[in-house]
Amino acid sequence: MTLLIVLGILLLISMIPLGIRGRYDKRGAYLFLLIGPLVFTLYPGKKQKSDKESPTKKAKKARDKPKRESGGISDFMVIFRVIFDILQDLRRKIRVNNLCLHIVLAGGDPCDLSVNYGRAWATVGNLMPLLERVLVIKNRDLQVGCDFEADKTVIQASIDLTMTIGRLLVLVCCHGVRFLRKYYKVVNNAKDGAVS
Repeated sequence: MTLLIVLGILLLISMIPLGIRGRYDKRGAYLFLLIGPLVFTLYPGKKQKSDKESPTKKAKKARDKPKRESGGISDFMVIFRVIFDILQDLRRKIRVNNLCLHIVLAGGDPCDLSVNYGRAWATVGNLMPLLERVLVIKNRDLQVGCDFEADKTVIQASIDLTMTIGRLLVLVCCHGVRFLRKYYKVVNNAKDGAVS
């Protein structure tokens, strides 16, 4: 009986949706963590009070900081390929609960504005099939408008990406080890190249 209760609790936990919400508007970019009905702010975080430092202290700190050596583009491309392979395996497993994109194009010239309006809709129209191949999109709100009196184009966008905890754990178990092996192989190759 106890085993059934534990299995039932684990089953319920595995069905909880876990995800992120991204939002962009004229105030800036925001990122939230979604755990079931709970929402936690990831970015921007709480602003920390910065102590005022004299210019000499700042210059001394800049001198004391060791220079980081950046990795080569080939190392980055190998890691990017690994991430791309994992994203291919995630195809149609991530759910988009809400996708919102509002674009208001600005400009005083009706001819230029109509051309930009057509380009914007063409871009949105070409992007949506690509997204639908990879993601399951439930609700969408896509709008492109024109404002002849505005000074600059305004973009408002938000997206909710979720996946159940159970599915996420299965994917981590299946692909986590493979990703770590390839990642450490790239890191070790980079170190060997730096030594030699």
